[in-house]
Amino acid sequence: MLVLKKYAAIDIGSNAVRLLIANIIEEAGKPVRFKKSSLVRVPIRLGEDVFMNNAISPENIIRMQDTMMAFKLLMQSHRVERYKACATSAMREANNGQDVANLIKETSDIDIDIIEGEEEAAIIAATDLSEYIQPNKTYLYVDVGGGSTEFSIIHNEKTVASKSARIGTIRILKDIVKHEHWLELEQWIKSNTSGYEKIEVIGSGGNINKIFKISGKAIGKPLTYFYLSAYYHTLKSYTYEERITELDLNQDRADVIIPAMQIYLSSMKWSRAKHIYVPKIGLADGIVKSLYFETVSSKVL
Repeated sequence: MLVLKKYAAIDIGSNAVRLLIANIIEEAGKPVRFKKSSLVRVPIRLGEDVFMNNAISPENIIRMQDTMMAFKLLMQSHRVERYKACATSAMREANNGQDVANLIKETSDIDIDIIEGEEEAAIIAATDLSEYIQPNKTYLYVDVGGGSTEFSIIHNEKTVASKSARIGTIRILKDIVKHEHWLELEQWIKSNTSGYEKIEVIGSGGNINKIFKISGKAIGKPLTYFYLSAYYHTLKSYTYEERITELDLNQDRADVIIPAMQIYLSSMKWSRAKHIYVPKIGLADGIVKSLYFETVSSKVL
């Protein structure tokens, strides 16, 4: 017997807002399958408001309202049964973050949960990360966002340490990441990986996904530190405009991709890792799976 369900996840990040609609396929005698039906990304960049002015601007409040109303209509058109909307560091730190969430509830009837970094990391861990984790190996998982980066040390298939660092692509672009924040992160990574002979890095986030796609590597194969470093210096040799016109990067990707690579390269250097695996997972994927396994609350559309 075949059972089909449709769930949705809304990821409200510091750089972009995403709607993922997924088909859930249950078939007798087989593992449940999660198949992407639709993904919509809107680069609102709430972090530019919040990290500089501590509040979401009137212009972006209107954009958020419009986007959430559009997402509501798309979910209705797809006949989504359940959804969850999660907001991360930008709305978490905004003085008016909860007010904006309340306003969106009034105008579009979308409930937004503003979550902490630890919960964000736990939801992401609910994805297909296990497919990349091998027993008797140690990994540093790095999920780079616009406002923060989530780190987890995974040893023998178990998370043994985790950290949410207020170092993200938008913060770096705006030059508001202090030197001591980098030193603190370096110390944390070194102290938590020094006891292991070999570390592999697993990276997630839109920027590393884009770099992996450009590399032409087969799915499941890692990128090397040498490749990532070489591509980083190549990108830096181009202007922002040239990255758009000559390298064919989207305008909202062409600037943040460089600070994202700084974070990944630093993580690899401090953990002595030579490879980074890119499983193409993220918060939205984790939300969908968490909805199915009922490890998070959900809303009926």
